[in-house]
Amino acid sequence: MTTDSMAAGGDPRRLLAHVRHLTRRVRVAQRVTWLPLLVLAVVTFAAMPVHRYGTQVYGCKAIADGEVCEVRNVAATVYWTVGLAVSYVAIAYGYLRAARARGLGGRVVPYVVTGIALAVLSTAVVLLVVHEGWGLPEPPNRPDGLTLFLFRVIDVGSAIGVALLVLAWLERHLALLLFTAGYLAVVLVPVDFGWGAQWASNWGFPSLVIQGGVLLLGGLGFALAQRPWRNR
Repeated sequence: MTTDSMAAGGDPRRLLAHVRHLTRRVRVAQRVTWLPLLVLAVVTFAAMPVHRYGTQVYGCKAIADGEVCEVRNVAATVYWTVGLAVSYVAIAYGYLRAARARGLGGRVVPYVVTGIALAVLSTAVVLLVVHEGWGLPEPPNRPDGLTLFLFRVIDVGSAIGVALLVLAWLERHLALLLFTAGYLAVVLVPVDFGWGAQWASNWGFPSLVIQGGVLLLGGLGFALAQRPWRNR
């Protein structure tokens, strides 16, 4: 059987190269990279009114130079958990529909499962930190730089970025990997262009604007590069 296959196919090295070429073409054809980025951008922008109107202030205490208040936003916690779960289901549907239209299989399920799991984990940790006070110093002390960085690590922005790393690995997509590295840098540094003092923090500015903007620009860029309308 092996001898017949080699004789029919010619040089085995050429056959192997041809198989690898076809594999790369299938991976490229399976990509709908713009879809998750645009969906997640919409979810990020839609979180602004939730952050603005869902914030509640409890138990303000007077201190030497002002007062310290306990601030909670249960609505935002629920929004991100439900919103991301629904978003990942929508992304899975879009990927699988595109794959069927092209006569290919889909590789998006591990990404979706990872994304939902990270969203739930992020919510659980945030609830422990905010409602149980884990890692928070006693007022009027402020969190140090390391603590603030760890807060950004457990935030939903980081959860979105880590899930995108999984998608980049599944698709063997170097451009998406580089984009995600840049997105995570924006989330973790964080990059705010000095807007924090001027923009209303209750709306979630500037983080939601910048993170959503990065996802939106990335989605539009990949859409132009992949030109999904040509496959219709």
